[in-house]
Amino acid sequence: MSNLKVVLTTGDIDGIGFEVTAKALHKLGPQKGVQFFLWRSENASAKYLKMLDQKFTRIVVDSLEEGLKVEGPYLVDIASENSPAEWVEVTAKACFKKQVHAMATAPLSKTSIKEAGFKDLGHTDILKRISKTKHVHMGFAGDKFNVVLATGHLPVSKVSKHLSFSAVAEAVLHANQLRENLAIADRKKPIAVLGLNPHAGEDGLIGQEELLIFPNLRSFAKEHGIPIEGPLVPDAAFFPVNWKKYSVYVALYHDQGLIPFKMIHGQDSGVHISLGIPFVRTSVDHGTAKDIFGKNTANANSMTDAIRWAIKLARQH
Repeated sequence: MSNLKVVLTTGDIDGIGFEVTAKALHKLGPQKGVQFFLWRSENASAKYLKMLDQKFTRIVVDSLEEGLKVEGPYLVDIASENSPAEWVEVTAKACFKKQVHAMATAPLSKTSIKEAGFKDLGHTDILKRISKTKHVHMGFAGDKFNVVLATGHLPVSKVSKHLSFSAVAEAVLHANQLRENLAIADRKKPIAVLGLNPHAGEDGLIGQEELLIFPNLRSFAKEHGIPIEGPLVPDAAFFPVNWKKYSVYVALYHDQGLIPFKMIHGQDSGVHISLGIPFVRTSVDHGTAKDIFGKNTANANSMTDAIRWAIKLARQH
């Protein structure tokens, strides 16, 4: 195939997105068979532009549409006056139309999205709207273990009512998509599905959710040829001895999966992958970190991972 077109959005202008993206590209350098497109503010730091120029020949344009006309081994630098939320929307539309092959995103605050006039609550809602996809799950790939969240940004008080057999089954299907993109040895390992309640419900003594979900879930997984184990006791599931037993953990709510994932991986590794949309989108697994904007102290490892995974998944897509 011709060069993969991978688009990078750098998120909030007053966050660390452009810094970590420039550092990640500098670390990776040009990639064989890949053309990068970089969205950034017109007022982006000259220091990081010079960093990019050490590794890439940069062509500056003011829109993705103009950038797609550029041919050759260039970094297409989109210096835009538009909102960072619009960068994501335009890129998602290009991905959906197969004009580009993948997108990797730096942190974008919900405030920035709202200020752009969007009703979406985050990246995922923008992607769902553009692709007309109903079920999208957040996946997180790390050096130690991988996690998929069965529910997303829900208040804890609403988690239980949103958990049904069908909701968890959909998450298992998407966890299996992630499993199939792991190293060969990891693809052979089962998916671990956590319980919701302490002690995974103790056979109904501490909550009924596990009894309502798991009997049908086991039948569903067997029918689809997906190896699963569960419900795992949540407070013991992430012991290091378990990391190599499972391909992916399915956590039933946001913090159940992301507290252990971020505690173990910190800023040294980890990438967020959107599962269920009909194109490739990866992202950092951290926020905008506006408190360190301009200090040149941001760790770019997660963005580096996000770019690597975007290329890997685009080649397999």
